Order: sequence, then C-alpha cells, then structure tokens
Amino acid sequence: MGRRILNEALRTIVNAERRNKGVAELRPISTVMCSFLNIMKTRGYIKDFQVHDPHRVGKITVELLGRVNDCKALTYRQDLKAKDIEKYKLRMLPTKQWGYVVVTTPNGVLDHEEAARQNLGGQVLGYFY
Repeated sequence: MGRRILNEALRTIVNAERRNKGVAELRPISTVMCSFLNIMKTRGYIKDFQVHDPHRVGKITVELLGRVNDCKALTYRQDLKAKDIEKYKLRMLPTKQWGYVVVTTPNGVLDHEEAARQNLGGQVLGYFY
C-alpha cells in the first residue's frame, strides 16, 4: 500500500510540472514519501516541501522548479545488490549524465550514488530525472 501512495504522489508532481504549476499538493502522506522528496530537494529537482498535519492524514505542499521530466515509484519489490546498482541505473535512466535511482537501504533511503559510495544494496523505491 505504501508504494501505491508514493506512486500517486510522484504522478501528481509530474502532472503539475507538465501543466507548469508552481505548487503541487500531495495527500495522503508517508515517511517514505518525505524521504524521497528530501532526496529530490537535495539534488535540486524541487525547491522545497512542507508537511502539514503529519499525525493525521495530512498533506505535503511541494514547490516545483520545473526540472522534473519524469519520476516513478516501482510498485513491486525489487532487490538490488551494491554491485548491480550501475547496471540498473543504465537500464532505467535515459542517460548517464542525469537522473537518480532511489534505494531503501539499512542506512535509510538513499540515491544510487550515495548507496554505491557506501557499498550498500537494498530495494528500489523508484527513480526520477
């Protein structure tokens, strides 16, 4: 169920970007979604996000920059070893130069560069470019 919520939120972001909106509202929320958005923020794909009322259903307001071309969450669990991260990145992302694969690891939710740097594998949450 959590991956479906993440997938719906990421589709909302892509649809808002395609309509040239400055803000997207995501609901319901999850902690994994907040971690995914935090990676997108640190990599410069979104400007900022705010969590409103996190203890109930809540919502997240995301300020967009216009850089997101596509982002998807995988609805099936796919395990990924540390040595296979580069192959998976080449297969899923359109080019070598931009885009990130988000992986949940024992050290938390990381992008593929940080997971490869720490030599960690895990399950693929999704990707964005």
